[in-house]
Amino acid sequence: MHSNKSWISRQSSSRRSIRRYRSVGAAGILLFLAVLLVSGAAPEKHLSVYSTAATYSLPIVQRQGRDYIGLLELLDPLGTVSARSDPPRWRIHYNNILGEFTVGKTHGKVQGRESDLSGKFVMENGRGLVPVAALGSLLPRFLGGPATLHQESGRLFIGNIATHFTASVAPDDPSRLVFHFTAPVNPSVAAEPGKLRMTFSHEPVTSPASPTLTFGSKSIPEATYSENNGAAQITVTTTLPLLASFSADGRTITLAPPKSQTAATAPGTSPTGATEPAVTSTGANTTSAMVAATPQASPVIQPPSSRPSRRYFAVVDASHGGNDRGEALSTTLAEKDLTVAFARRLRQELENRGIPTLVLRDSDANLSLDDRAYYANTTHAAIYVALHAASNGHGVRLYTALLPYAGADDRGSFRSWTTAQSSSTVLSQAAAASVAAELKRQQVAVRTLTAPLRPLNNIVTAAIAVEVAPTASDASQLTSPDYQQLVVGAVANGIFAIRAQLGAAP
Repeated sequence: MHSNKSWISRQSSSRRSIRRYRSVGAAGILLFLAVLLVSGAAPEKHLSVYSTAATYSLPIVQRQGRDYIGLLELLDPLGTVSARSDPPRWRIHYNNILGEFTVGKTHGKVQGRESDLSGKFVMENGRGLVPVAALGSLLPRFLGGPATLHQESGRLFIGNIATHFTASVAPDDPSRLVFHFTAPVNPSVAAEPGKLRMTFSHEPVTSPASPTLTFGSKSIPEATYSENNGAAQITVTTTLPLLASFSADGRTITLAPPKSQTAATAPGTSPTGATEPAVTSTGANTTSAMVAATPQASPVIQPPSSRPSRRYFAVVDASHGGNDRGEALSTTLAEKDLTVAFARRLRQELENRGIPTLVLRDSDANLSLDDRAYYANTTHAAIYVALHAASNGHGVRLYTALLPYAGADDRGSFRSWTTAQSSSTVLSQAAAASVAAELKRQQVAVRTLTAPLRPLNNIVTAAIAVEVAPTASDASQLTSPDYQQLVVGAVANGIFAIRAQLGAAP
């Protein structure tokens, strides 16, 4: 007997790495551009997915004015998936996890618990579509671990997969810029007058503490990080032609002028004075690319390298890291991963309010408590914020330092390490009160406490610790982008409200 129920079943090996990037010939590109000019259609949007099991790209479709993605196609490379359509209901099994959705509904169920979809569920020919905006809160329920969505740029990070990087000019040669990455990378490199761009289409490269890095070098004044349509890009500004060379392990990229360059020829010009054409190369096939600077460009005046290139108002510290996992919030979620997610969101919220912010731990690094205090103190920031997470309790707990008796430990201009916070205690308590007021305004339960909590005791400026717990007993709420945004937005508002008092501190 014919049935209107359709079954779809797929199985994937977790060892498989999928890359669905297509290359188009010159004729195809011209035809595609001609079609765009006639139809006015926008280029196809993609979602790049990064995980330890697979790295792949999926098309994003527009439905009801929103970006949508096929849920089965998204989960397929990550494990064993089967889906069943029985209009208007649609069910999907990922490993042993059951998801249930209904056409037109804005909520779905995963293992019997409701999940907000940020839009209506859509089913087309037995294919289940969910809003891309819902993935950050929906996927952790299927995967049992964090999923970080960069929605505007179409990038999704599953688990602790991100590749971080640092950049600095060589101490002995300010015309050489060295990038170090935490994992091998293979970007395409493009050059044009005054710029060198490295595009990471297949690697989970993420933003540094600040998207703009300055180097105090007239030759290479700055580099900026950006993301768009499933790719990350680093753009280096330069007044010299540069060659990009790649280390054997793929973790280091060095930008430096070619050895053949002489002072007889101005940077960016041929012997006749004409601007050199841009050069493009791909790291997989070549070890270098050149960029020419615009001859008419005025030199960028930078402060001496001995001075800090940026003054930070706030230092945000993601607790734990490396071998220190912190609390096990679930079977797959460690506190150290969650605090980094909160730290990045808080930095963004503070900088949106015009408050320059440094994230002290923006990767899975080992930092001792003394290291954290030292780095925080040497930035001379106005406030230090440590971030923690907990599965027990409800809402947010705010801590300020509870200092031991100082005695006569201070010696003139030298301050005791164990009671360094003493001169800033009043400011710290004022900051905690301001943040607590904003959390209450957002109807988030909050308690303000004092505790002999390091490294708060060792910080010489205003210092608070923010410990985030779910509002109910469901620890998965901690990975919800909506809840994270609610908390960090309130913390940022509290700091913003007291910024004048904090900025006036010595």
